[in-house]
Amino acid sequence: MATSKPRTSSFSRNLATVTSSTPGLKYGPNGTIFISSGIPDLDKILGGGFPLGSLVMVMEDAEAPHHMLLLRNFMSQGLVHKQPLLYASPSKDPKGFLGTLPTPGSSKDDKSRDRDPENENGLRIAWQYKKYFSDNQHHFDSNRDVKHEYCHDFDLRKPLEKHFISGQHIDCVSILDSPNLAALRDHCATFLAQFPRNASSISSAGRIAIQSFCAPQCTYSNMEWDMLSFIRSLRSMVRSSNAVAVVTFPPSLLSPSFSRRWQHMADTLLSVRAIPDEDKEMAKLLTGYQDMVGLLNVHKVARINTQVPVILDTTTFSIKLQKRRFLVLESLNQAPIDSSSGTSYGTSASCSGSSKTGTLDF
Repeated sequence: MATSKPRTSSFSRNLATVTSSTPGLKYGPNGTIFISSGIPDLDKILGGGFPLGSLVMVMEDAEAPHHMLLLRNFMSQGLVHKQPLLYASPSKDPKGFLGTLPTPGSSKDDKSRDRDPENENGLRIAWQYKKYFSDNQHHFDSNRDVKHEYCHDFDLRKPLEKHFISGQHIDCVSILDSPNLAALRDHCATFLAQFPRNASSISSAGRIAIQSFCAPQCTYSNMEWDMLSFIRSLRSMVRSSNAVAVVTFPPSLLSPSFSRRWQHMADTLLSVRAIPDEDKEMAKLLTGYQDMVGLLNVHKVARINTQVPVILDTTTFSIKLQKRRFLVLESLNQAPIDSSSGTSYGTSASCSGSSKTGTLDF
């Protein structure tokens, strides 16, 4: 008698499982699996990080290379988690860029933020209930350690140690002298073939980092339709794989219509902008202006396996270097109103136009 197979619905989703030994992966809602951006604050803003199968695009600022901060942390985080990396750059020696990647570090503020006072001297509960938690205490500690290892704080002053780079699958490609994008497309297809989306379990995830895709020194920089076709094919290949691609590009070098098309193709769209050194008006409006090195705008957040949009409380964040080492993102806060620059806090409103201060006059 033949054994009958269990009947499954055609609408059921086959979700891949993440093994406990796989570092750098985290489950999200609706079966979404995230990898870290390498910046803890950016992971929180995006709801967990970059979803697998998504295309992330970063619009550069012509006045400052702040996009390199995001790209370096993204690449370093993947190498620390031993995730294969494909890096494409318009430079002659893209491997030399690996020497500028930051190394994992820790700051005092992060330690104080992660420290839980209830865990320093054991569970502060009634003594008669402690026996119920003793068996699971080791399990809780291990889960807490895994969560902290998902994203690191990188010290921008120290280069990444050699043991993170040596012996790993790192493919560096120069797009400087490429007459067209066929070679780069083949490199991406070969790289992404290692991480099929239909696998039952995920043992590793891939990362693709493409720097200054439409740089003027590239031969194909004037082929706007070919570049748009590459972005479309890259998004299709990434969507069917367990990988994330981050592409930075200067929108000022594109025509407005093609720039909008590129932005529409992105799952997650970010932009960076430099802050002038002597902008007195902005210094009056924003608190902590002297500590800012740039601004980060979140234009679009990737939504995988769902159609519910993400509504952020704020879309503009300040880029700061904590202790001149660690990259920090903070919401913009308006400076208190000073009596010398306008209406003070003690001034009361009057609907009748009276100049007296005190009770409201209607």
